[in-house]
This record gives sequence, structure tokens and C-alpha cells, in this order.
Amino acid sequence: MQPRFLGQLGLADAITVANAALGFVAAAVAPADPALSARLILLAAITDGLDGVVARARGGTAVGDYLDSLADVASFGVAPAVFVYAVATDGGFPALETPLGAASVAIPAIFVSMAVIRLGFYMLQDREDPTTEGVQTTLAATILAVLYLAGVTAPAILLGTTALFCYLMVAAITYPELYARDAIILGGLQALTVVFPTVVNRVFPRSLLLFAVAYLVLAPFIYWRGT
Repeated sequence: MQPRFLGQLGLADAITVANAALGFVAAAVAPADPALSARLILLAAITDGLDGVVARARGGTAVGDYLDSLADVASFGVAPAVFVYAVATDGGFPALETPLGAASVAIPAIFVSMAVIRLGFYMLQDREDPTTEGVQTTLAATILAVLYLAGVTAPAILLGTTALFCYLMVAAITYPELYARDAIILGGLQALTVVFPTVVNRVFPRSLLLFAVAYLVLAPFIYWRGT
């Protein structure tokens, strides 16, 4: 007998579910291999964009938007938080009596909370609106992952950046959605970073970091969107 829900899901939904699974694997491997965890977070970001492309091409389902936000909690809320925690504690247990140890638990926990709030309010947004308030969880997770792959591995810097995103994800700052051209560039850089993270002095993660930070800083004011 076929499981109850499978007949109601489409190809885009299957990709979304794969995104959530990648988030779990990224969190699971973070204590042992933070670099692999970072690459898996970027791979999840690629699938997050791909499910939308497939949904537009082949049609979505009534449950697609809900699955997307639930998957994003796993891949761009929990996974990057565990990743940062693992880097800050060197894959071990934090010394809670120290400022760094306490921050290594508190900041990732707040990050997950803010990601859930951000995604909850995003579900209430009109899907035809080309803008969104607050930094996208996908962008926050991408920058945290690619910082590490670009060679920025200091726990204090990663925790500070995570704390900044705790605010930016729920801030009243309007971000435009990426046009197809820019989404393809971003996706291509993400794919190259996943496959070749250290080639030519880490050129791909550093290029991706430049692109992502440029969007983070400039997009609310000047966006290079074309037609």
C-alpha cells in the first residue's frame, strides 16, 4: 500500500525534502568535519533554488510552500547553527564558564530562533511580492558556510557574524528577490565552491563570499537587477 502522502507530492517537493535531509547531514558531520558541513549547507542552498525552478516549470503542489519553509529551518536554521557551534567548540563541549563557551551555545540558539521567526512571517507574505523583509535565511547560511571555506575560521568572527544575522534576519530591511541572471551566477558559484573549495587559493569560495556580501550590503539600496 502506498504511503498516505506520496501521491500528493511533486518533483519540486521531493527536491525540497532532499534539502531538509542535506541540512540534517550537514549538522551531523559538523563536529567531525566542519568543511564538509559547510559544503553540504551550500549544496542545500542549491537545492533550495532548484525546487523553485522545477515548481515553476512543472507546477507545484498545495503543500510546496509549507515544505519549503520547514526544510529551510533544518538547512538554513539548525544546520548553520550547529556548524558554528562545532567550529567554536572545536567539535567538543563548550566551557560554559568562559565568555566564548557561553557565546558558542547562546548565539547559535538565538540564530535558530530568529530563523524560525523569519520563516514563519515569510509564510504570511504574498508570494507575488518581489521583496522580502529581513535577510533571507539562505543568504545568512551561505555567508556563514562560505566564510569558513574562504579561510575565515576564527570562532570569534564566525560567532560575531552569526550574532549579526540574528538581528538582520528579523530587521525591517527590505531585500529584493534575485532575478534569474543573478540566481544563476550565485548557484554556479555555490556549485563550484562545493566541488572545488580549495582550488587556486580558494578562488571560488572567496568569489562567492564577495558576491554574497555585496548583495547583503547593497541590495536594500542599489540592486544590479536587470530585465
